[in-house]
Amino acid sequence: MEHRRLGASGLMVPALSFGAGTFGGRGPLFSEWGTTDSQEARRLVDICLDAGITMFDTADVYSAGASEEVLGKAVKGRREQVILSTKTGLPLGDRPGDAGSSRSCLITACEAALRRLGTDYLDLFQLHAFDAGTPVEEVLATLDTLVQAGKVRYVGVSNFSGWQVMKSLAAAEKHGRPRYVSHQVYYSLIGRDYEWELMPLARDQGLGAIVWSPLGWGRLTGKIRRGAPLPPGSRLHRTADYGPPVADDHLYRVVDALEEVAEETGKAVPQIAINWLLQRPTVSSVIIGARDEQQLRQNLGAVGWSLAPEHLAKLEAASHRTAPYPYYPYERQEGFARLNPPVFATPR
Repeated sequence: MEHRRLGASGLMVPALSFGAGTFGGRGPLFSEWGTTDSQEARRLVDICLDAGITMFDTADVYSAGASEEVLGKAVKGRREQVILSTKTGLPLGDRPGDAGSSRSCLITACEAALRRLGTDYLDLFQLHAFDAGTPVEEVLATLDTLVQAGKVRYVGVSNFSGWQVMKSLAAAEKHGRPRYVSHQVYYSLIGRDYEWELMPLARDQGLGAIVWSPLGWGRLTGKIRRGAPLPPGSRLHRTADYGPPVADDHLYRVVDALEEVAEETGKAVPQIAINWLLQRPTVSSVIIGARDEQQLRQNLGAVGWSLAPEHLAKLEAASHRTAPYPYYPYERQEGFARLNPPVFATPR
């Protein structure tokens, strides 16, 4: 397993990491993702470690904390072999203090995550969403307290906009607080919005992308094809409204290209979709999930090889969409592009 530096930090992470969203199975959404219990989870962790996957990502909102509990039991006795990453900030209930990044919320969430995971430190503690109601100075001061106490080693964010990231980084520099080293983002062949603003920002500021849903919310598994109904076992029947939207014509254009590349390479469609991401700028790690051993082993086949230039070109042509203003001039007009080639010239 290739290891990469997480952004501009000293933390080395595997190119593939494992997402524990399928652990626990509580609630209408997460039970559709998976219902992996502690025994099954330990088996999946065993396979991951054998393959060199040492980073495991979860969140307090996943199955109302059950994901963290199951993951903690699965890694018990081998804490020093793994990198534990969790997230907080999304609503856990209806009370005023059940969401956000206030000092109270962050300290409470960190302590609860440590307890559920059965550890005394978190390798990576991430804000799951931007909290517009809490000053960034308060957020960063609280994270600094947790880092100084040895409870958190690195901090990151997830699902932030560009201005939200930059405001936070500027405040961290001004006040001498910990800088975010990572941005956990949605990025896939059918969802390339990350490239328009967040990728150039990450390149400029040294943020490593940790990619969630690399298969486009289950649409790039190889089971969804043009002119065919959704397969009976697909979770899209019940969860599509929760995930990133994609127009059918765009989806099928990408799927057609994936199938052509699959036929030419002998690789599976999801392996190709993940391998493409691993060759993109700023990507430090791609999170793979699995409800069972078979899915996990198939996703592991995404590493150890690289797509040929002609295959990359085919996939990028099929998946490309014109960027919105003010970004499209930089990729379409020579004068704009010449002003910012290091930042905006991302391969496609």
